[in-house]
Amino acid sequence: MTPAERIEHLRRQIRHHDELYYVRAAPEITDAAYDALMRELLALERAHPGLVTPDSPTQRVGGRPVEGFETVEHRVPMLSLDNAFSEDELRAFDERVRKGLAEAGEIPASVRYVAELKIDGLSIALTYTAGRLTRGATRGDGVRGEDVTANVRTIRAIPLALTDGPSEAVEVRGEVYLSRRMFEHINREREQEEQPLFANPRNAAAGTMRNLDPAEVAKRRLGAFMYQLVAPAGVGPSTHRDMLEALARWELPVEPHWTVCDGIDAVVAFCDQWRDGRHALDFDTDGVVVKVDDLALRERLGATSKFPRWAIAYKFPAQQETTRLLEIRVNIGRTGAATPYAVLEPVLVAGSTISMATLHNAEDIRRKDVRPGDLVIIEKAGDVIPKVVGPVPNQPGHDTRPEWVMPAVCPVCGSHLQRAPDEVVWRCENTSCPARLRRGLFHFASRGAMDIEGLGEERIEQLVSEGLVGDIADLYALTVDQLAALERMGPKSAQKLVDQIARSRQHELWRVVVGLGIRHVGERAAQALAGAFFSLPAIAQAPVEQLQEVPEIGPVVAGSVRAWFGEPRNTALLRRLADAGVRMEVPEADRETDRTPGPLAGRTYVITGTLDAMSRDEAQAALERLGAKVSGSVSRKTTGVIVGREPGSKLEKAEALGVPILDEAAFRRLIMKS
Repeated sequence: MTPAERIEHLRRQIRHHDELYYVRAAPEITDAAYDALMRELLALERAHPGLVTPDSPTQRVGGRPVEGFETVEHRVPMLSLDNAFSEDELRAFDERVRKGLAEAGEIPASVRYVAELKIDGLSIALTYTAGRLTRGATRGDGVRGEDVTANVRTIRAIPLALTDGPSEAVEVRGEVYLSRRMFEHINREREQEEQPLFANPRNAAAGTMRNLDPAEVAKRRLGAFMYQLVAPAGVGPSTHRDMLEALARWELPVEPHWTVCDGIDAVVAFCDQWRDGRHALDFDTDGVVVKVDDLALRERLGATSKFPRWAIAYKFPAQQETTRLLEIRVNIGRTGAATPYAVLEPVLVAGSTISMATLHNAEDIRRKDVRPGDLVIIEKAGDVIPKVVGPVPNQPGHDTRPEWVMPAVCPVCGSHLQRAPDEVVWRCENTSCPARLRRGLFHFASRGAMDIEGLGEERIEQLVSEGLVGDIADLYALTVDQLAALERMGPKSAQKLVDQIARSRQHELWRVVVGLGIRHVGERAAQALAGAFFSLPAIAQAPVEQLQEVPEIGPVVAGSVRAWFGEPRNTALLRRLADAGVRMEVPEADRETDRTPGPLAGRTYVITGTLDAMSRDEAQAALERLGAKVSGSVSRKTTGVIVGREPGSKLEKAEALGVPILDEAAFRRLIMKS
């Protein structure tokens, strides 16, 4: 194959595997095999930059964080849906539809509907021009939303180019969501970093889409399902069923469980089927959307000022149950955080048996006024995480039961718990506390840190109980004989674990930084520190002021890093890790050697409209090569706005703020002179 043919072949393969993984949840290859395809494509595109196109899979995460989101207007308002909460309300909707059609001259015996699962996420509108993704916008107030194109491009379920799609500009609407699996993963990470947990997957998805850094959005692995086509007159199918099938043919993600219902009885049966069946899905659905199938009939029915008359959202009943709160216990985390949790009489909630639930902190318990012995209301936040909503109101005996108070000492090691004046979290400050040690070892071995396969909670419990490990450095002194002597651990398993631990010695520096368990330092902060200082000794010696100069490192993180490295016991731990052969620096070959500021360093430009001589991505790359920053929004700090054909509202904002404007000729002179 020629380079161009090989590049196109790789792109087709990667798009195929993206659809299998992110849309159908049926991957054919391993992550390692997928990464190999992507690495080969990246290498070929670097060698042949003229073959890079905006819809290449390598271009999903590009550019720098934006300063804000521009407001855009929807070509057709994105209306909300009226709600139904019972079978009677569904049947009343059907009566209104048939009455409305009769008034318009149509008298059907029954109406054909399409029923779809209602995805609990964030509404999105995608614009494809000549088959290529050109804009992604949030619903906003229904008339205007926020331009989140850079974030949308990171969602691998959404194609950057349609397959055999229309040549006209079309808008496709749908929902961006976070899978339950990723929701749990993100909340585990946030808990380890002692950040507030997301309440449910929908909040997490919405918060992710409003992140100003596309690279951070990409880490969340958002999913998407499309359900509507907004096309020019004369373009597109005549029924909703045909519309969904067309979207799928263009390789847009369509939730597969939709069905055509001949009459309202079939709609009611579909809703009954999924009331319980939804718990087997890996995404949240809080109901069923019911739509008239025939698009011409929709036109006759019209809409109110708020809702279309041809659609309704049936909402599933809330997933709550009542059970007895037996006791409140306290869990000690790797940083010593003491987190209370509820021990419950087992109860079935949303398809699974719940015997424990989170209580967040002592202040939350006081505010809810839950007491051991109470009957309490339990629900799954986003149908995923069990939590205590509160006590059953007006129950006998509640006021006579004693209020729960945070214990004065750590339940594991007996050390006094302490709380900083500006925090709600109590902590065990004993770094030798077995609970802290176990959690710290588990964090060190986790996939986001040193990725030591086979070192799970059960194995760590054995190592700590047998006295084989007292800190993370002790892991590197373990022998096959020591491990083979443990219960349910034979020589082969022992050798495999020793090999995994040995392999981790050569992991990237940022993984080591994550594994140390410094408060507030997750993957992103660790990568920023490793990229700025290149070695652990350099990070350890950096004063707070120098740490804060690193992008992504604010005062809280800088103070936490400085405090951790200022502790003599931690300094000794680093020496032992280095003596064990753990990589303490970024290899010279991987360091960014060209740090000379470009001629446009310190300047910020905004590009609007269509340029004739180059694409928007090529213009941005040219500016960034010269050291400039390219932003998605205009502010008083903007150096200049580069204007092509058919500019948007950014030009008006630049004129209002008095920001310099460059036409394409002036822009070309700028980059040629620089």
